[in-house]
Amino acid sequence: MTPTADPAHASACDNCHTVLQGGFCHQCGQNAHNPLRSFGHAVEEVFESFWHLDGRIFRTLRTLMSPGRLANAYLAGHRAPYVAPLRLFVIISVLTFFVAKFTVHLGELPTPPPVPAKADGTAQTNLVAEPNDGGVDFRPLTTVDDVIRLRDKTLADLLSAHASVPGALGFVRAPIERNIYATQRRARERIAELQPGHPALAQPDRYIEGQPLPSEVDGSLFSHKGKPFHPTDNPVRIGWWPDFANRWLNKKIARAEKNIPRLQSDGEHFKNVLIGSIPSALFVLVPVFALLLKIFYVETRRVYLEHLVVALYSHAYLCLCVLVICILSALNALIPETQSLARLPMTLMQMLICAWMPVYLFWMQQRVYRQLWIITLVKYTLLGTLYFMMLVSAIVFLVFSTFMNA
Repeated sequence: MTPTADPAHASACDNCHTVLQGGFCHQCGQNAHNPLRSFGHAVEEVFESFWHLDGRIFRTLRTLMSPGRLANAYLAGHRAPYVAPLRLFVIISVLTFFVAKFTVHLGELPTPPPVPAKADGTAQTNLVAEPNDGGVDFRPLTTVDDVIRLRDKTLADLLSAHASVPGALGFVRAPIERNIYATQRRARERIAELQPGHPALAQPDRYIEGQPLPSEVDGSLFSHKGKPFHPTDNPVRIGWWPDFANRWLNKKIARAEKNIPRLQSDGEHFKNVLIGSIPSALFVLVPVFALLLKIFYVETRRVYLEHLVVALYSHAYLCLCVLVICILSALNALIPETQSLARLPMTLMQMLICAWMPVYLFWMQQRVYRQLWIITLVKYTLLGTLYFMMLVSAIVFLVFSTFMNA
């Protein structure tokens, strides 16, 4: 073999000493270029994996756009031109949920303006009720006794609902409280219209805004045995669990009790933790989805790893769609809300992508497994229902896990 003039290119492999016949050793696969002898090759070594991926990523994504085409090509043995399914899924999923952290925002919960009150603490009677302030419409009633009867019954029901909501969930209690104050105000206004001198008008309202309602006896999120939960004084105990497991459970409940109120004041933190947990959940769901494919298509005699390839490529495409939706959402956010026509195209694109995703999955399933469309439709429906239930369960678990660990 004629020695090369390139000092960075050896004539024999530095690793196994096999005579080289090209840019890579045919025995062990090591690169013939020595990065220690050339700064250019050293830089190339650093970015080698990136450029190697970059050379195939666009071909892979282009092929992925056609339902089932990439999975069929990979299963048929055409693996060199494309990014491996696991690597593609990891890259797209991590990128998608990284972008989602910056494009998905939880807006602050709006707080209604307080109802002005008189000097004695009673609500103003000359206010015009806002359309969204809640309360009962007493205008159809024609007697003061009917107004008082409906007012008292409505207040009792609202107080019962208010008491059933944990004190820490203030954003849930707030609408009930608004209804209580609005019901009192509207009842007083109607009584003043029907009988201006009625004795009920001289009595102050029973529930004054800014003062605790009867149900606000504690700020505990949970109650246990009729008392506020406490991890040591009033803990939750599961009889067949060992002591260390019960201690762990009560610590998690106490952590959730402190974290849930943060949802109202720091929704972005909760969102970031939740989104950051989704890729981990997908790494569990994707193999399970492949197992479902194996069960539903057992007659095809494909091995589990073949179904896993289909699952990885299908989830990679779904993550890619979510990534595009997040980018469109970010672009939409740059346009003022008043310019609805300018925001319309990207909104329609988001809707079309959401509508196309289930069609893509059905088409992919049909192309890969090559069964009659009616059989594919039945299997697709059953498989989709089962997987959707699992997905919802995983999301619920993630929400609770986020509350307990955020």
